[in-house]
Amino acid sequence: MKILVVEDEQKVAKFLQQGLEEEHYAVKVASDGEQGTVSATTETFDLIILDIFLPKRDGISLLKEIRSKQITTPVLMLTAKSSVDNKIEGLDSGADDYLTKPFAFAELLARVRALLRRGGVEKSTMLKVADLQLDTVAHKAKRGEKLIELTGKEYALLEYFMRNVNRVLTRTIISEHIWNYNFDTGTNVVDVYINHLRSKVDDGFEKKLLQTVRGVGYVLKDE
Repeated sequence: MKILVVEDEQKVAKFLQQGLEEEHYAVKVASDGEQGTVSATTETFDLIILDIFLPKRDGISLLKEIRSKQITTPVLMLTAKSSVDNKIEGLDSGADDYLTKPFAFAELLARVRALLRRGGVEKSTMLKVADLQLDTVAHKAKRGEKLIELTGKEYALLEYFMRNVNRVLTRTIISEHIWNYNFDTGTNVVDVYINHLRSKVDDGFEKKLLQTVRGVGYVLKDE
């Protein structure tokens, strides 16, 4: 799942990015309101974390614009302002939730999970495809009775495939969601990680779940 963080305080932005990436989210950071507007209106995200006080364009203005464009991505607003009027303004402008600085990261994560569930992105904490299971809370995977040890990127990749079962995913789409950069046709990093993941998920099993669609990309199939 991909999250846009619009935050101009470098330390806060870095803290959020690192913490969210450790939880296996793909994170893009925009450091001002104009960058945030461009990203929010031209790219697809599962959640936006938005500061109110931003250079070049404030968060409320940004939020109103994306809502005017019928972009329904859940928005969690962050601000140092804690008055009721400020919260009402944010929520009335289209925010889904509101968190006042300073905040506990555990609380932010809980709010992120709640918003993703509310938006229909995280409908279940246990994903199943055929005999493959992924616990998105404990971050544990197994196929049949075999436990699968995954690195952070392998876990994120497997979760993305399992949330898009039977959908062919191109290398570009995979790269943008897992590594969060524009795809470089000169690198084979996606193929390398797919091969690592395939060896862990499919080796030793008659039914191969992770398949290559030549010239297009990859698909996790339960059929």
